[in-house]
Amino acid sequence: MNKNVLLLFVLLISMVSFAQQERKLELNKDTNLIDVTYYHDNGMVSQIGAYTLDGKLHGEWFSFNTEGKKSISANYDNGKKVGKWFYWNDTTLTEVDYTNNAVTSITEWDNKTSVAIHN
Repeated sequence: MNKNVLLLFVLLISMVSFAQQERKLELNKDTNLIDVTYYHDNGMVSQIGAYTLDGKLHGEWFSFNTEGKKSISANYDNGKKVGKWFYWNDTTLTEVDYTNNAVTSITEWDNKTSVAIHN
């Protein structure tokens, strides 16, 4: 990969506004994507996912709270929201279905439903 393209990509990522200051970027030669891990100030992982070489979010992304519990599971296709996204909080699990960046349905469960348990 051209060093200028990688440098441009890193600069684009640097401009994206995330609350986390620390991150780890690595080119995945198998997928030709940039794997990224963002960290909370306390050192816990905040987000993991991948970018295309032109800076678009791609594939599965996961967000975690400051205690390390998963809070969001998301899917992107070249920067567009697609598929099932899951949002966890203390009382509910919300499933949002996306097609080509548009919400197609929303389903919510409370923690008393076994499907709402998350790790």
